Amino acid sequence: MCPLRLIPKIFLFDEDELVPEVRAQRILNKGRLPALTRYIIDNPNDYVFSALTASIDGDIRFESIANSESGTRAGQIRISMAARFLINDGQHRRAAIEQALKENPELGEETIAVVFFHDSGLARCQQMFADLNRHAVRPPRSIGVLYDHRDDQATTARLLAIRAPVFKGFVEMEKSTLSQRSRKLFTLSSVYYATRALLQGLETTKEQSQLLAEAYWTAVDAAIPEWKLVRSRELSAPEVRRDYLHSHGIALHALGRVGNSLLRMSLAPQTWTPTLKRLSMVDWSRANVDWEGRALIGGRVSKSHQNLTLTANYLRKHLNLELSHEEQRVEDAYLRGES
Repeated sequence: MCPLRLIPKIFLFDEDELVPEVRAQRILNKGRLPALTRYIIDNPNDYVFSALTASIDGDIRFESIANSESGTRAGQIRISMAARFLINDGQHRRAAIEQALKENPELGEETIAVVFFHDSGLARCQQMFADLNRHAVRPPRSIGVLYDHRDDQATTARLLAIRAPVFKGFVEMEKSTLSQRSRKLFTLSSVYYATRALLQGLETTKEQSQLLAEAYWTAVDAAIPEWKLVRSRELSAPEVRRDYLHSHGIALHALGRVGNSLLRMSLAPQTWTPTLKRLSMVDWSRANVDWEGRALIGGRVSKSHQNLTLTANYLRKHLNLELSHEEQRVEDAYLRGES
């Protein structure tokens, strides 16, 4: 266990200017640091970091606490003051710790686990990096939302999936993609991103946000009859996902964006519920040629930022809502390309 105050001093990182073949690590992605740093600052008593992995280039001597049995496996490592420490895995954690200490020096007494290896040369260090990351798999976003108790919007998405009539029983809680035969209509990750877009920038309490989100999605549900038909078993979820766009992540996200505009005008459901009734006039069928280039590219759903904006624009026009300057720019570019 190493005190955080020693991490920036012991573990130096100065390989940014080296070409990849003579580095033992990937180059530092500074764009990742603000989020990591804020995570430490905001959760000083219960942040969780996995161990750093480092190689020691220098003389090492291990002294066990006993001469026999299990005591030979515990003891102290004595390292030459001239030794160098090379991080094999964890350089972003190290950089974030350094930044966090500048904001809150009291974190210096916290500790982090470090696994040490004896440096056997560049090739061995590069192989260690490859081995440590070879089988790393990022978990699906849905299960990340399911297990995240720090993010209020993740909590809101979970509650919607569990108790809102429109979502209850039809949200895949673990996977972020649905198989062709899945009986679910939505993924938890798509509900999360759509609801986050819906509530973005609103000055509401946690409880108000949850009530607003449920009221909004209930109003949307009233304008999309296929969702109700799935709940009544008159249509199957695979049929709806195959033939319509409204249960796909891009459509939910676009609906969230549109809803955010309505909620910014008024938080009272009675003011925007009539507007949402116009969604019943939207042809959500994949056969609708209007979706090509917006939500579909070559007949396949596209989740790019531009396609999301174009999908939201299409819905705004049906609801008689104005486009922002950026949305109008994307729309104009799309129309020029179409013509």
